[in-house]
Amino acid sequence: KMALRVCFVVLAAAAAIASATHAADMSSVVSESDFKCLRSNGYSLAIPRCFTSVGEPDPACPDTIENAWNGGMDHVDVYMFPDPTKGDPEAQMASMVDALGRRGIKIGGTPPKAYGLVWLDIEGPQYWHTDKSANRAFFEGLVKAGRDHGQRLGVYTSASQWEPIMGADYHGGASLDLWYAHYDG
Repeated sequence: KMALRVCFVVLAAAAAIASATHAADMSSVVSESDFKCLRSNGYSLAIPRCFTSVGEPDPACPDTIENAWNGGMDHVDVYMFPDPTKGDPEAQMASMVDALGRRGIKIGGTPPKAYGLVWLDIEGPQYWHTDKSANRAFFEGLVKAGRDHGQRLGVYTSASQWEPIMGADYHGGASLDLWYAHYDG
């Protein structure tokens, strides 16, 4: 029995490793040829920034999405670095979705005019309010706005980033996918 359990654990671990996805996120235009290079080195997921920390859509995002698909990526998600100091999470989400839409790019669309998930980048306490309740309200507004715009959402953060921004006792994003940044070991 013990040997069977060990064999099962080894097989489960091997399957997990075999199904791992290598991803790259980027905050500037990446060319189609650069994506081909990434793809030939085992990367299959691209995650370009589509909203900047200064409260506006990233103009490099649409070209990077298209270049990622044309360069052979299997999946393309996007990330949003919101600006809570400018307020109005609905307007921020709407401006990102609208900017992509003006280029014909939409969630669940047909590649190269498509993306799968919007990752909400919750990091950099210096970009957020010191008032955690204000941060929580902004985050909840951002999640609501994303859902209202038909977006699939996830959260990019770590304990060392989430706790000073939202507080260790806040679980408002628990139902969303988590992309954990290993800045804290």
